[in-house]
Amino acid sequence: ILDWSEVWALLIPLVVLMFRPKQSSMLNPVVAYLCLALALNLLCDIIAEFKQPYHFPAWLQSNNPVYNIHSIVRFLCFGYFFITLPRRAFKTGKKVLVVIFVLFVMINFILFENFFYFAHLSGNLLSAEAYLLLIYCMLYYLAVLNDEEEVISKDPAFWIATGLGIYVVVNFFVFLFYVPMIAQNPVLAMDIWNVHKVAYIILCLFITRALYAPAGN
Repeated sequence: ILDWSEVWALLIPLVVLMFRPKQSSMLNPVVAYLCLALALNLLCDIIAEFKQPYHFPAWLQSNNPVYNIHSIVRFLCFGYFFITLPRRAFKTGKKVLVVIFVLFVMINFILFENFFYFAHLSGNLLSAEAYLLLIYCMLYYLAVLNDEEEVISKDPAFWIATGLGIYVVVNFFVFLFYVPMIAQNPVLAMDIWNVHKVAYIILCLFITRALYAPAGN
């Protein structure tokens, strides 16, 4: 079940979205992420499961480049989501985080890593993405505290920020140490990756909850 969890977990909010299509426009970047992530994760799992029996071409013998693309897509979608929230607090800082991420991606894959490296995931990219997304979540909570709202559970952004916060906090150290762990103990590394999959399911459940708390246009 966990092997395909990054695919079926996304179907939970997408199925709910089919029955509740009228959502706040603030959720558009998140909906876009769900659709893109489903396509990318489906491709990842197909490559992982069927590359050998069906003798995929050389450029499809690893799903690591697809994970790199997914990481970039996830950051840009959620970054855009936080930037476009009605709360204007820290708006400049939120935009600066996008610039930092883009610069990091360029420098990392020009000087330090190969974007299309097949042996393992990019621990640098995933760790940086998780760290910067955590900052976005913290900025959201700080903005909420500044607004002194008594009931924030009605705000879909609260559920998105909470689910994403759980996901990045759980996975930051998984991403950070995953590459060294592969070299030392590949079996343990595969087991640890299941932690990421469980956290991803939690993220999708929180996104699903956000779809039941639409707020304005």
